[in-house]
Amino acid sequence: MAVKQIAIFLLLVSMLATGSLLAETQKPAPTSSQAVSAQPPGAPVIFEGETLFVLYDKLGPFTPQERTQAIAERLARLAKDPFARIYPVTAVDRETTSELVYGETVVMTVTDRDAQPTGKSRQEVAAEYAQKIQAALAKSREQVTSRALIIDVALALLDTAILVILLVLFGKTFPKLYAKIDTWRGTVIHPIKIQRVELFTADQIASTLTAAARAIRFGVTLVLLYVYLTTVLGIFPWTRGISALLFGAVLSTVRAIGEAFAAYVPNIVSIAVIVVVTRYIIKLIHLVFDGIERGAITFAGFHREWATPTYKIVRFLVIVFAAIAIFPYIPGSQSDGFRGISVFLGLLISLGSAATVGNVAAGVILTYMRPFRVSDRVKIADTTGDVMEKTLLVTRVRTIKNVDVTIPNAMVLGSHLINFSSCAREQGLILHTSVTISYNAPWRTVHELLIAAARATAHILKNPEPFVLQTSLNDFYVTYEINAYTDQPNLMVTTYAELHQHIQDKFNEAGVEIMSPHYTQLRDGNRTAIPDQYLPKTYQAPGLRIWPLGSSPPHPESPSSGGSNS
Repeated sequence: MAVKQIAIFLLLVSMLATGSLLAETQKPAPTSSQAVSAQPPGAPVIFEGETLFVLYDKLGPFTPQERTQAIAERLARLAKDPFARIYPVTAVDRETTSELVYGETVVMTVTDRDAQPTGKSRQEVAAEYAQKIQAALAKSREQVTSRALIIDVALALLDTAILVILLVLFGKTFPKLYAKIDTWRGTVIHPIKIQRVELFTADQIASTLTAAARAIRFGVTLVLLYVYLTTVLGIFPWTRGISALLFGAVLSTVRAIGEAFAAYVPNIVSIAVIVVVTRYIIKLIHLVFDGIERGAITFAGFHREWATPTYKIVRFLVIVFAAIAIFPYIPGSQSDGFRGISVFLGLLISLGSAATVGNVAAGVILTYMRPFRVSDRVKIADTTGDVMEKTLLVTRVRTIKNVDVTIPNAMVLGSHLINFSSCAREQGLILHTSVTISYNAPWRTVHELLIAAARATAHILKNPEPFVLQTSLNDFYVTYEINAYTDQPNLMVTTYAELHQHIQDKFNEAGVEIMSPHYTQLRDGNRTAIPDQYLPKTYQAPGLRIWPLGSSPPHPESPSSGGSNS
């Protein structure tokens, strides 16, 4: 009985399995609609609120949604293009895709997977999509109605009215500003001075402010015209392309300037760091040389007067090294044009600065030769005067007539230079002048008179004492030279003048005639050459004396009558 029940159970199980297999084999194939519904969801291309078609395929890294968004934006740009009407949308078949081309612009790409859900071939779908796009663009163009044109014209007129109002406002405001600036001369606007030197007059400052106001007016007017043109051209669909070009040109220029500035910000920071470091290095160097000039810092063999010129040379070298360090960070310094201009300028400077370089080299040599100091009385070539300034390029000398003479250092170095002050500080400068006296005057008397004249002269030193040299014995007179010491070489001209005055006084008081310039006369019966104020009131010119032939003439009564022939 149990066996029979088991056999019945196995028979039922086998029947159920056979029935399920038959049902599976007899199951109907899916319909086309069911196959379509099994495809992945697509992304519709929507243009101006209307769905044109649906895309299903992923093209490269772009999803169907990204493709449809890009196509919609591209169609919007084509619809706004005033020249779009002359181009048809055509389908161009490639190996694995079809492209919809508008002029030279590829509007979209159709793949086999995009066409598969439609049950049509890729070529047929591409042609259909091209017709839909063409119709949508035509419909978009037709939407420019007379009402829209009226609104655009009204907006353009409003922009024009605003521009005219602003220009009229400028025309009334700026002339008043110019007149106001003119009234500020001498009241609000004062000259800029450094001590008593007037750098900028009130008229110059007022003229500069007026020119700045005119420049501002011109610039603002240009900006207004640019904004007006881009706005008005952007209102009308036929001129939006020109407006976009104008706006894009300025925007691209501003963007390029901004990007270039952003790119060179690190270089600007580097330049600023180099400038700051160089500045403090120069300050440190100045402190050292200032200490040398004041005597707080001393070096063996380095004179204090060398401090300032040496500081200038070292400062120049530091600035040159800083400029070399800054050069690579200058915008455009690596370009061929910049390098070419640098070479050209260097060549011009080299050719045109030969004399300057020679003067600088001579100035450096003169600095360390120490042939003179500032305020020394010198004679350079034919110029005699006091040194007022010495630089690396020139030496300025002020003559006794208060005439400033600028002498290039190359000429100073190549000329015969006489320094009257170098020994006068310690040993004294010897001033000397010559007189010629007749032989009948005793030389001791002449010496005493010359020394007395020197001692009576201001700025002549008492010690060392003046001395006299007899420099020549001429035919009719003796040449005496008085030599006297002075420590004021800058006053040598006035000292000479006073010395000559005292020599005349002393000799006239002593009744000794000075025979220079020499002259010839017969003393017998002639008046003496001494001025009247030095002669006795009873003086009379001697008469003509006659003595027998062969006898001696009488002895002269006074030295004033002793120069018989001269």
